[in-house]
Amino acid sequence: QVQLVESGGGLVQPGDSLRLSCAASGRIFSTYHMGWFRQAPGKEREFVAVIRWASGITSYADFVRGRFTISRDNAKNTMYLQMDSLKPEDTALYYCAAGLWVVTASSPNEYGYWGQGTQVTVSS
Repeated sequence: QVQLVESGGGLVQPGDSLRLSCAASGRIFSTYHMGWFRQAPGKEREFVAVIRWASGITSYADFVRGRFTISRDNAKNTMYLQMDSLKPEDTALYYCAAGLWVVTASSPNEYGYWGQGTQVTVSS
């Protein structure tokens, strides 16, 4: 059993930065993928970024590549999402997720564990 708790969201202006954290309790096996997803009002949940827990290999959605960076601290069982150059269209509820033996990292259905979400609002 894995429990995930996100933190770090808030209200920022366009161009600002935020760092989200996802603290995991329980055992994170080396075969886990850890991901960030987001969901804006009236829209489907969409993939943002993923990191393989053991290797640290990352992958990003096209719309955040170059602006967001996903990382993890194995010793702290914590994953991060550094978000730079934020835009109003980045406004959403951001979720972290964990999945075993993930094949399609961009599919929410591949992840069995989810946090409660942290709100990010980008507005002037």
